[in-house]
Amino acid sequence: MNRPPHRESGEFEAGLPPFTPASYARDHWFALLALVLCLAGLFLMLPTLGVSGHGTLLIADFVTLCGLSVAVIDYRRKAAWYRELSQLVASLRRASVFASLVAEPSFLEGAIAYETGRAVGSLSATEVDGIAADDEAYRRYIELWIHEIKTPIAAVKLMTANEGGPLASKVAREMERIEAQVDQALYYARSSSLSQDYAIREVDLLDAAREACKRNARFLIERGCTPRFSIPEGLTVLADEPWLVFILSQLTVNAAKYGATELTFVAREEEAGTPRGRTVLEVRDNGCGIPAQDVPRVFERGFTGEVGRAHGSATGMGLYLVASLCAAMGLHVGLASEEGVGTRVILTFSHDRTRKLLASQ
Repeated sequence: MNRPPHRESGEFEAGLPPFTPASYARDHWFALLALVLCLAGLFLMLPTLGVSGHGTLLIADFVTLCGLSVAVIDYRRKAAWYRELSQLVASLRRASVFASLVAEPSFLEGAIAYETGRAVGSLSATEVDGIAADDEAYRRYIELWIHEIKTPIAAVKLMTANEGGPLASKVAREMERIEAQVDQALYYARSSSLSQDYAIREVDLLDAAREACKRNARFLIERGCTPRFSIPEGLTVLADEPWLVFILSQLTVNAAKYGATELTFVAREEEAGTPRGRTVLEVRDNGCGIPAQDVPRVFERGFTGEVGRAHGSATGMGLYLVASLCAAMGLHVGLASEEGVGTRVILTFSHDRTRKLLASQ
């Protein structure tokens, strides 16, 4: 199955009251009451002025017709605008575009509502711009901090490389874990602006898979997990190489973390030479698997599930980032798992070369 990296806000549920003849009549009860009183006054006054009963009825009918005609005309012109407004609000996703989507009405109440909506939309756009600026400043700070923290990490790794013994190995392993978490934080910080940070190129799929395993070699050895590769030599896919290596690295760590002793990368081409041509990469493991009820949510941000909570070290960010980066690069990602048997993550790379051309512009 394929799930989006994250779920956008659903359609705004309009709380507008229905604009119907009954609701219009209730809102204008005072006008109806005035009409009734006016008619009662006519029936009382006209006979005293010598008007016959037939003439009184004729005058009353004329006044009633005039009053109802005005009400019908007023209702019809307002109903059309309120109906458009209700439909717009039900599907509106951004308040700032309200004024450009709805026509300005000709009656006073509608004009007041229109101007109020436009003012609120303008204020909303200002607030959103401020939030976006704060978010961008925070993202840049996180990136700067991550680049700065990598310097002492590299220094510690260099020092441990020149030392022997089990303690140095343990320190090196922990530093690798720290570096992996730092990289994950960096990719998450950049995930909101991937268009500035990635470039689609032809990437050797076997080299990318081997690099992902190489980066986590200590962890794989420590967990007794053996990687195997069934990827043809020279097989290339359209992707951003650093992002692809990071994705495969996340899948590698997950497999080893959750009890896999075998990790297999299998690639194949499907419908090559056709508009639907694609390369499919399966990352299979024989780990503990994922409970069926958790599978539909594994790509949600922060979701750890039953297995993650049992292991205690899960953050729920790894697969979320995998799905986010795949979506940004136009890749399809799916996951199938059986508890106690293992897990398969499937990445699908389109052969459509226009993605590469568009990305380079």
